[in-house]
Amino acid sequence: MGKIAFVFSGQGDQFPGMGKDLADKYPSAKAVFDMCDGIRPGTSEQCFNGTEEELKETKNTQPCLFAMELAAANVLFDKGVKPEALAGFSLGEVTAATAAGIFDNETGFRLVCKRGELMQTEAEKFDTSMAAVVKLTPEQVQDVCAKYSDVYPVNFNCPGQITVSGLASQMKDFSADVKAAGGRALPLKLKGAFHSPFMNAASEAFRVELENAKINKGNITLYSDLTSMPYTDDVAELLSKQICSPVLWEKIVRNMIADGFDTFIEIGPGRTLTNMIKKISADVKAQTVEEYLSEDE
Repeated sequence: MGKIAFVFSGQGDQFPGMGKDLADKYPSAKAVFDMCDGIRPGTSEQCFNGTEEELKETKNTQPCLFAMELAAANVLFDKGVKPEALAGFSLGEVTAATAAGIFDNETGFRLVCKRGELMQTEAEKFDTSMAAVVKLTPEQVQDVCAKYSDVYPVNFNCPGQITVSGLASQMKDFSADVKAAGGRALPLKLKGAFHSPFMNAASEAFRVELENAKINKGNITLYSDLTSMPYTDDVAELLSKQICSPVLWEKIVRNMIADGFDTFIEIGPGRTLTNMIKKISADVKAQTVEEYLSEDE
């Protein structure tokens, strides 16, 4: 085995009941949920027993996913699994930064709660939506987006899959143009145009929160969604601009592979990142935390 990386998932994979098995089985996981409940009462209840609709609300999704992901990471840390690098998709980058020691657990959770609130506030100001475009190249997607004033390529996920954000009123015509170009636009169940200029105000407000937070050096290499490269010292810049800028996921994974990483463990409730990584490279191992823990037993 070469070098191990943990990758923390973003919104979309959440489901009612996530994290309950971890909390029931591992004291280190329960401790994370207890910490989150102390700051935001009802977080574990939302994770374990909330409705799908409740968990889709960004102000709920982000703290709940953070709690589940940090709990899962702590279980692996306790088992002696030592990643040499971390990365996180969108909100997962805040969890990754916390796991890296850039924030202590309480600070990371307070920040992700605020991030979710700020992004939901902006999402509610505009009638926007997101879609996954498949079967087109990044250049083709960018060309189609360029025809529209308010549709943007925002997540460069893996070969043949790019997410766009934009005004709902422009998405029907955009989807038709994607089809004409040989692709498909699949609507996503996300309430907002994340990682686009529609999130500029949330980005600016989150930067203020970050500048007032205690930021540490960190003890594990962390790759940035904004640059696709390992973090520099300007944490506030990287994490605030990430909110209104594209997530360069495919580039991150390719850079990590070039840096010697051949084993990726997805920290989250689903397998979205695992599937993306397998499409990026057939030469590396990618698996979910659930799969890893079942092998370990």
